[in-house]
Amino acid sequence: MARAYTKTRRASKEQETHHRILSAALALYAAVGPSATTISAVAQRASVQRLTVYRHFPQEADLLAKSLSYWFEQNPMPNPVEWREDVAPENWPIAILSMLYSYYDETAGFLPSVLSDRNRLPELNSLLIAHDARLNEMQTDILMHLPEPRRNSALCRAVVHHAVQFSTWQSLAENNLDTVELAALMEDWIQRCPVG
Repeated sequence: MARAYTKTRRASKEQETHHRILSAALALYAAVGPSATTISAVAQRASVQRLTVYRHFPQEADLLAKSLSYWFEQNPMPNPVEWREDVAPENWPIAILSMLYSYYDETAGFLPSVLSDRNRLPELNSLLIAHDARLNEMQTDILMHLPEPRRNSALCRAVVHHAVQFSTWQSLAENNLDTVELAALMEDWIQRCPVG
């Protein structure tokens, strides 16, 4: 009985340490970016030894992958079900952009550092494939119910691609507009952009 209790306590302590390391890594990714985050810095922030970090995450790439997976689980991107089931198709552009910009607003303390590092770390770029796929899905849905000439226009497609980028939201948000105003501004551009 005592042995079982000790094992349970040990497992609980290991899980707590594991979570502390993940949290430390994520805090550093947000502050300095994944490319500048070292195992030593993670260990110091998590109040553990470097060897402890390596015991939980044998490779730095393992720590990056597990940390980002955990972060995206805690901060999921808008789900297509939210507009496909609850919003009239003609209102999908404004609904999608409103949801996406709210998401960007909520995650602005973390996403910039990670997204700006994707070209520095090949493994980071591959970890953002699901993020990119969701943005592509949003672009497709924004275009889906537009008039055919607009839907098939390379210029309009470029505007939609621009509209869903974090950097677009970030530059617009600096003007102290709220997410609904930003979404309406971009949706108006999509609806009025020249068909070329």
